[in-house]
Amino acid sequence: MSFDNTCKYLAEEYPKDFVRWLLGVETQDITVLKTELFLEPIRADSVILLQLTNRILHLEFQTDPISKPPIPFRMGDYSFRLKRKYGCPVTQVVIFLQETTNEAAFIEEYRDETTIHRYHVIRMWEQDPALFLDNPGLLPLAPLTKTDSPRALLAQVAERVAKISDIAEQQSIAGCLGILAGLRFDKDLIHQFLREDIMRESVIYQDIWERSRKEEAATFCLKLINQRFGDIDASIIQQIKILTVEQIETLGGALFNISEIGDLVAYLKQQQQE
Repeated sequence: MSFDNTCKYLAEEYPKDFVRWLLGVETQDITVLKTELFLEPIRADSVILLQLTNRILHLEFQTDPISKPPIPFRMGDYSFRLKRKYGCPVTQVVIFLQETTNEAAFIEEYRDETTIHRYHVIRMWEQDPALFLDNPGLLPLAPLTKTDSPRALLAQVAERVAKISDIAEQQSIAGCLGILAGLRFDKDLIHQFLREDIMRESVIYQDIWERSRKEEAATFCLKLINQRFGDIDASIIQQIKILTVEQIETLGGALFNISEIGDLVAYLKQQQQE
């Protein structure tokens, strides 16, 4: 299941909660920016950009502290691109969801011979749960926070979710909670506190499940293509990523009959026309 996509959904649906938490300000003037502004995708599914009046808030959620390119380099790269695009200050926050002792989760700057770029790091297991319990957009993150009794905290969070009066919102928050709680608790325990039918009825649960299935299919397909043709142009990768799950799975089978890169390009063009 895609944990960063869940967090991305929460930040985009409840931007005021995240701005209040991370910047300590109250504002109604928040715009969710699309990540297509970048020249090339770098884990775009984990990137959230919120534009305030005179500032960009750039968030990245991580479950694995190791990535390519490394997180510090990526944060510097994004910062320069954003400043060039929007001409305003950029606040960057990397949020590590799952507890780790890896030193990469404790680095807060990129440094080389000529450049020092700093950003903020939040480790969820060090956060006070009280900050998350009264905000619906942050509530699904609460089970990942600091506690001496994780089970009791999960029960408390589930109780808060049950009190959400709007059924559609309750389903969405429950779906996100069920996904994120999986970083700390086993499935059986989660189902003791959260009704599985409510989680599965959640639009976000279904959407994230579908996204996860698509990402897995695209990753497998691109591995086959790289084995067959070596490194391919970024434009071809993008064409594959915009296909539906069914089209990607069909492409995986069609690759056995595609012998040249030109045939692959023609195939993708045909898929876009259908």
